[in-house]
Amino acid sequence: MKNVVPPMTCLLVVAIMLYAPEKLVAQDSMFVQEAFIKWQNAAAYTLETARLMPEDQFGFKPVPEEMSFGEQLAHIGKNMVWLAGGHLTGKTFEHPLTAKEHRTPAEEIELLEASLTYAEEAIQQTSPDSLAVKGDFFAGPKSKRQIIMLMHDHMTHHRGQIIVYLRLQNIKPPKYRGW
Repeated sequence: MKNVVPPMTCLLVVAIMLYAPEKLVAQDSMFVQEAFIKWQNAAAYTLETARLMPEDQFGFKPVPEEMSFGEQLAHIGKNMVWLAGGHLTGKTFEHPLTAKEHRTPAEEIELLEASLTYAEEAIQQTSPDSLAVKGDFFAGPKSKRQIIMLMHDHMTHHRGQIIVYLRLQNIKPPKYRGW
């Protein structure tokens, strides 16, 4: 006995195949837009949090094996530049403070702000078509979409640490802003 596919089923399959790619491109475009807005809010929240620590406490560490408050800020900035430049745009980050070995707290915040802006621009410039493109990463190949999510996650992780540092200094952190 011969299996015959009804004509309406064939039309439905063809329609789905034609419609699905457009739907995915629209979703990828929406992802970039939403990631960009989320990044702006998260960066502003991180900078607001960083600016609350008194300058004389930038060397504060809750325990010896942890990074100091200032080192946490430098770490956030360096990693955002590495992820954005090395895995999204391929562009080099240039700022006069990157070469300076010992930065003041004000300089550390200035460099962090510049790094977060650089990362923001990288997210904004990421084309929806390239989100699935995978590149080499120490933890295995990662897509640009995964890198953007990692950037958010990494900043959130270290911002959480500096919020604890503030609390240990009896400083109330700013009100959380999510989306």
